[in-house]
Amino acid sequence: MSGADLVQQMWLPEGRVSLAATRLRRDGVEQGMSKDSLRGFVDEDYEATASYSQRTRLVEDFHIFLSRMKPGDTVCSLSGGVLYIGEITGNAEQVESEDGRSNLRRPVEWQSDGHPYDELPEELQQKLSVQHDVADLSSVQAVVDGLGLSNEELADEAQDARGEKNDETLVLAARRVLELPEPGDELARDLLVHDAAWLREVRDLLWDERQLVFYGPPGTGKTYLAQKLAEFLGGGPEQVKLVQFHPSYSYEDFFEGFRPQEDPETRQVAFRLTAGPLRELADLASSEGNRHVPHFLIIDEINRANLAKVFGELYFLLEYRNRSVRLTYSGDDFALPPNLFVIGTMNTADRSIALVDTAMRRRFAFVELSPRTEPTKGMLRRWLAADERGTEPADLLDELNRRISDPDFQVGPSYLMKPGVHRAGGLERTWRTKILPLLEEYHYGEGVKVEQQYGLASLRDVIAPPPA
Repeated sequence: MSGADLVQQMWLPEGRVSLAATRLRRDGVEQGMSKDSLRGFVDEDYEATASYSQRTRLVEDFHIFLSRMKPGDTVCSLSGGVLYIGEITGNAEQVESEDGRSNLRRPVEWQSDGHPYDELPEELQQKLSVQHDVADLSSVQAVVDGLGLSNEELADEAQDARGEKNDETLVLAARRVLELPEPGDELARDLLVHDAAWLREVRDLLWDERQLVFYGPPGTGKTYLAQKLAEFLGGGPEQVKLVQFHPSYSYEDFFEGFRPQEDPETRQVAFRLTAGPLRELADLASSEGNRHVPHFLIIDEINRANLAKVFGELYFLLEYRNRSVRLTYSGDDFALPPNLFVIGTMNTADRSIALVDTAMRRRFAFVELSPRTEPTKGMLRRWLAADERGTEPADLLDELNRRISDPDFQVGPSYLMKPGVHRAGGLERTWRTKILPLLEEYHYGEGVKVEQQYGLASLRDVIAPPPA
């Protein structure tokens, strides 16, 4: 709860917490009253001074203060960048305060020391950032209970005299450290990456930024690498969800919006608020028992949608993970869970990296996958060597990319890493139907003879010239 200067002037020195309730002056306002009764009082007393949404919020605040809060509950308040914690010691009472800012009061026994806001756990900062007079912190109760105590102190108290677990065990569980496993040589071999150090750097970028984009020309394995890396870091495919952006993709598709749904009994169609993939994954990641497990959202072709339109107010949360925002449709207070990571893929042949807006560049780390550099550069050779195949496809691809001046249009190795390519005539088919059409588009309107410059015959003359 936030009390502005009242925290220092009244709450801490006088041992209380209060709400203004300036116009709620009538008999019948008492401990344990129902929300319906409060709604009638608020509608009558605040009709001339508060909008419908403001009255709805007042009803919620008054009901929490009078009915849901009970002696023994923990109460928190921020003042001057410090979080103060206390325990409610009695029932609510209605008084007429001199300044009209504390007419509903409850006695509180405050702890002597506060906790700097900047040092609080991120999930607690998220809950405290909501713009309400009263906020329910029950979902982070264990985090609050553990403030100021070390893991050793909690462990000593976690078993009572009979050896049974108590509340300290919940606090220790809430403190379970979120970890991203470290990629090793085995994963590097599976992904045909030349060095596990590159994978570890990507892992560290994700740990630091929580949002990352793989970008590069077609066929560089961006989506495949994103999926496999996310499954490894998250502990399995169950923690990974993939969506693909396109020009008509919207906020309502991505996060939440009203969609037509048929009632199975009446067969009537009505618009209902429906969660999108990000909301579903965020709810899963923040559910009890999952908060220490990494979850990954992979956004394929992230640059093909209007990102400002798709993300809406969520753009803010990508940069400020310790804050929450009020959602457009549901009106809920929402924060991105600390254990939710986002990996995007971006085809630079569709749009140059330089054309991505500054807001997105600031919120994502960008990792290039290019035929010019490792790990993509030698991937095809490693794949061929693992299957004991000849090196001609890799030699052809290297010569092809040497002739393409624009790195955003160079061709990635995945076109030639399919079994069909290595059947009789498969290489020629793939070159004719997959690779040359890409280069026709690249040189459209330039008068370039694509077959002559990039055809297999021309390339083979260079990599294996006929004998003199």
